[in-house]
Amino acid sequence: MTPTDTYLGLRAFTDELARCGITDACTSPGSRSTPLVLSLAREPRLRATSHLDERSGAFFALGLAKATGRPAVLACTSGTAAANYAPAVIEAYEARVPLLVLTADRPPELRDLGAGQTIDQVKLFGRAAKWFLEVDDAPATPQRLRWLRQLACRAVHTAVSGRPGPVHLNFALREPLVLEAELPPAGGGRAGGRPWVDVRPAMAVPDGRRIEALARALHDAQRPLVVAGRLERAGAGEAVAAFARRLRVPLLADPLSGARRGEAIAHYDAYLRDAGWAAAHQPDLVLRIGDLPTSKPLRTWLAGLPDDVRQVALDPEAAWQDPSASVHEILPADPVVALAILDVAPNGEEWLGAWRRADAAAIEAFGRLLSGPELSEPLVAARTAARLGGRDALVVAASMPVRDLETFMVAVHSPPRVLANRGANGIDGTASTALGVAAATAGTTVLLTGDVALLHDLGGLLATTRAGVRLVVVLIDNDGGGIFHFLPVATQADHFTEHVATPHGIDFAAAAALYGLGHELAEDLAGFDAALERAYTAERSTIVQVRTARNANVELHRNVWAAVAESVRRGA
Repeated sequence: MTPTDTYLGLRAFTDELARCGITDACTSPGSRSTPLVLSLAREPRLRATSHLDERSGAFFALGLAKATGRPAVLACTSGTAAANYAPAVIEAYEARVPLLVLTADRPPELRDLGAGQTIDQVKLFGRAAKWFLEVDDAPATPQRLRWLRQLACRAVHTAVSGRPGPVHLNFALREPLVLEAELPPAGGGRAGGRPWVDVRPAMAVPDGRRIEALARALHDAQRPLVVAGRLERAGAGEAVAAFARRLRVPLLADPLSGARRGEAIAHYDAYLRDAGWAAAHQPDLVLRIGDLPTSKPLRTWLAGLPDDVRQVALDPEAAWQDPSASVHEILPADPVVALAILDVAPNGEEWLGAWRRADAAAIEAFGRLLSGPELSEPLVAARTAARLGGRDALVVAASMPVRDLETFMVAVHSPPRVLANRGANGIDGTASTALGVAAATAGTTVLLTGDVALLHDLGGLLATTRAGVRLVVVLIDNDGGGIFHFLPVATQADHFTEHVATPHGIDFAAAAALYGLGHELAEDLAGFDAALERAYTAERSTIVQVRTARNANVELHRNVWAAVAESVRRGA
């Protein structure tokens, strides 16, 4: 067995990845991974970016895969380097994002014998990996090369087919790890640049009889409702919005759905907190599309609907997004296909009008309490989203910022693409995910984040220079975990501040300078708008920082919710 065999095999493998449509690989430094990393970096059809930290690199790849819908490749050395991929792999599994995780490993004869950087990497990610295979090191015979090409095709297909997710291939590599002579000329793939095995993902085509039954139910319903949660399929958000507009039914659209556009109902999170209004506006049929929405008031309201209110979940992967056991039927179909063939006459205007009046009343209340010139967390979230368009992307931290966005982001004709790590709902890798999204987005990419989420992944900002990616970071800095002040734990005064709110006192201007980013501190609405405009046109990445107070933010939210409840009651 020679290094030439190893490199010939990996060259065939990476060639096949490119033939299958893979465009991006994220590598991290190490010794055992040398053949793997060099083979990826030397494949001209792959954009290989280098990441010092495996955790940040994995979330960068996650962002790339979210933005493109294609698997991104990860490659690292053995030992705990591979273990650092776990948070991103778990998020990818839960959020149904395709990844190809390639880990280098010691060969079997070096395991459990005290060899350095050797841990048990077999099925390291457990059930979070859709498929695991250990790839041994073997001579590069024609049969072996055909098998490696087939393996690459199978890995890509497995990652994207059915329920998308991560595939883990563990490469056992022996020394020597560097070539001593040049490889012979490349060749051996299918003619015309075709993949070795061309397997197309199955389209989730709806069952005609079930579509007809749903059409009849929508026709008979007096109060039908469409609820759209996170949807990352191309065109799905536009399809949902067009369907609701055609049927004249209320569409409660999470920003992560891509459907909060045009006439969608945007501010339900605020007025569904009013028990009287919520009880008076119960639907008789709910069509749920995509993941569960972020809004807890909306989820709670759906869970509390009477059992005879039929709830139908439309999901291409037939995912069980139903912790309250409220769904009557799961329809596995691509929303773009299914909604296009649902032939239903428009509903009456009275039911839709009630929701529109409530939305208008909420906006009126927002205007009274959030008009500036003082900055607040809700105002920053709404203002940030409003300044972006259809070519842009907004990545939002999965804590208080995503909740503020759901409550306060208005519906517009051409919204930005909104993305968040809402699979496992953690703050892990938020900055790195945003940078991966930015690397695959033609327009401006903005990260809306709190200070704790940014600190958790501060090292990820190194990719702005190493990977040459430009990002605008809108930082809401309340010196700690502001979301915890909304929870019962905030009453535990003896240890709440130190162990839960966790104030840190970090100087973010110094942090920005450390990673080569610009920094501006906005102190009022006019200053924020101006800073944001400069950040959008700057050549380098910029942090626009807004300081807020945690306790004052809780009081403001409660005042807004009370004002919205009063406003919708007047307008009902």
